[in-house]
Amino acid sequence: MRMKRRKRLPKGSLLAALDVGSSKIACFIGRVVDDEGGLEVVGVGHQSSSGIKAGTIVDMDVVESDIRKTVHAAENMAASVMKGYPLRDIIINIPSIHCQTKFESIDVHVSGQEVTQNDIRRAVVMAQDLNNDEEAELVHTIPVGYTLDGKVGISDPNGLYGKQLGVDVTTVAVKSMPLRNMITAVERSHLEIAAACAGSYASGLACLVEDEMTLGSTVIDIGGGTTSIAVFHGGNLIYSGAIPVGGAHITNDVARGLNTPLIDAERIKTLHGSAMVSSMDDSEVIEVPVLGEAPGTTNQIPRSMLIGIIQPRLEEIFEMVRAKLDESKLLNYLGRNIVLTGGTSELPGIRELAQRYLDKQARLGRPHALKGVPDMTRGPGFSTVSGLLFYIRDRYDEQPHQVLAQTEATNLYERIKLWFKENW
Repeated sequence: MRMKRRKRLPKGSLLAALDVGSSKIACFIGRVVDDEGGLEVVGVGHQSSSGIKAGTIVDMDVVESDIRKTVHAAENMAASVMKGYPLRDIIINIPSIHCQTKFESIDVHVSGQEVTQNDIRRAVVMAQDLNNDEEAELVHTIPVGYTLDGKVGISDPNGLYGKQLGVDVTTVAVKSMPLRNMITAVERSHLEIAAACAGSYASGLACLVEDEMTLGSTVIDIGGGTTSIAVFHGGNLIYSGAIPVGGAHITNDVARGLNTPLIDAERIKTLHGSAMVSSMDDSEVIEVPVLGEAPGTTNQIPRSMLIGIIQPRLEEIFEMVRAKLDESKLLNYLGRNIVLTGGTSELPGIRELAQRYLDKQARLGRPHALKGVPDMTRGPGFSTVSGLLFYIRDRYDEQPHQVLAQTEATNLYERIKLWFKENW
């Protein structure tokens, strides 16, 4: 059970999401179309990214330029809806490679009174206070479990009576320097950040159905420079992490192994690649342009040779993911379901390979249908930017500053503490 949602955004509200990734930058502008919060995408922009490696900005000017071009394309598509007003507020993704997840168990006194939403918020604020790392900033504080007077298995304590409320809180913090660089790149593009969300969290919101979130699922988003991981249980995010290997590393392996330019390696990987070799692959021949030779000069190789390059790197990715999950100590919460997303997840055979290495059921995760999204941006590569819209619509109240703003102090000491936190 998560904290109760804020009121639905009014019909006609505009939401904007920006996914700044290692391989591409994407922007979706959405509009609330009904009183139930239904979304329609009215603007889309995307292009390749060249100033980010493994989730880290390495060229600020290039990233700024790429963001401007991407947002401008989305604004042009949404011109009739925006009526000449430039885009300002936006939600951004935080690369999960820079995130750290912790669990805090907090007790608050309710003195035999009825438990309220404010009591839960008080516990979350106390969990936020425990984040004393000066080199990191909190991006999510999520209540994920409850006890009441020592009794476990409480799904929703609101309205119950007790003396001691226990709240388990997931906190996700991001390293300060990468976050500052991301904020600078966005703000130099004349945008203001309204909220931030861990990229793997957004991907999960875009791809998982409600039962998967409740029963326990692991989302593996294989991006360009990193592979992000999100674990959901009980309807909430309980872990966010990443490994520094992704689809771009596979492309580099193909370029080196076949002695072909990177642009051709990416094309060959996409058109002919697979995660597992089959008996038919020796007989299928692929034309491979030769690096440094005149245009039109090619080598012929069996498809099995290409897959023999791709498969070991994917195996390495799944081995590293398994090690990361073991390190998280979440064995009892992982569930039996894996959802693969991100552009690389479209390689044939990847589901079977993931099942072999992670010993779980796997499926390909595509973003939930959003009205107005062009066909070319409906695939797994756009899970994060789609999920950012769902997050800003449904879970914005998990932002630490929002929790703080909505919390009412119950005594003078707490009121003084909250006043200082809000004003200093």
